[in-house]
Amino acid sequence: MRAMRIEEFDYELPQELIAQCPAAQRSASRLLHLDGATGSYADHFFVDLPTLVRSGDLLVFNDTKVIKARLQGTRESGGKVEALIERIVSPRRALTMLRTSHTPRPGQKFRFGDLAHATMIERQGEFFLLEFGDDVASLLEQFGEVPLPPYIERRAEKDDEARYQTVYARVPGAVAAPTAGLHFDEPLLRRLGEAGVRFAYVTLHVGAGTFQPVREENVEQHVMHGEHYDIPVETAQAVAETHSGGGRVTAVGTTSLRALESAAQSGKLISGSRETRLFIRPGYSFRIADRLLTNFHLPRSTLLMLVCAFAGTEHVRRAYRHAVDSRYRFFSYGDAMLIDKAAPLRP
Repeated sequence: MRAMRIEEFDYELPQELIAQCPAAQRSASRLLHLDGATGSYADHFFVDLPTLVRSGDLLVFNDTKVIKARLQGTRESGGKVEALIERIVSPRRALTMLRTSHTPRPGQKFRFGDLAHATMIERQGEFFLLEFGDDVASLLEQFGEVPLPPYIERRAEKDDEARYQTVYARVPGAVAAPTAGLHFDEPLLRRLGEAGVRFAYVTLHVGAGTFQPVREENVEQHVMHGEHYDIPVETAQAVAETHSGGGRVTAVGTTSLRALESAAQSGKLISGSRETRLFIRPGYSFRIADRLLTNFHLPRSTLLMLVCAFAGTEHVRRAYRHAVDSRYRFFSYGDAMLIDKAAPLRP
């Protein structure tokens, strides 16, 4: 892969196009269909998706469930602190991002709510290992807030507990939603099934690191945050059957795609649970996914780089310019893209 500069993945986005709330109905969003082979694109609505698939296609969803990962509290010595859980590593310990006026030191104590307290054990890069006085998952359910992304400039509300969660979420562990899945509701899933589309699932627990900016000017120097994923045996079988039958595999979201590709580095999709730090950027050769359903992503982000790898950087730039000009809504609560994979690069 050639050296790439971060500015290659920048674009101008008016602030008012960043969606602050979800659409009135999940499937009421817009959908931009991009052909990565030709660069052509067309405007649709998300409810049109059953007309853009074929019988025998497979949709692969990420069934992770968002936990109430944001905690508001105080330091023992006074002053406010905000903790965003990155990952629960044991029943009473969690890696967190902390927002406080002073960098915490080992042994410093925090209080969240009336009963929850925690002690900072050590720093691990940009994260802090906290030990809680009780089971972390139980404390989050009692005292936590829905961890809306930083570009949504409001506090989480009661409705976000349902809307910042897919209708098929079932495995708790994510601190950010797999947002491409937020557009699906039960009627649309039924219509897709009636169209002959099969469903399969992976689990990848999206971490807070997904919002970390790329700080390196040379993209290759960026180090991806680690995320845990699981590929069920049934999903690996469904992918193999779909391809052997001439169907297309559509990854619903960059997280589903990253899980599939991480598990197929040997050339074959391998079931099981593993950790991934796979960094997908232009020049990457995709092994599993034929199509990608995704939202619009932040400038200079690894997710935008992944999309450029899938559809071609110039094709994505033109599609994004069209989306801006056409007033699509961007990011987690925004509109969606359906992307057909670009033709493979010639050796």
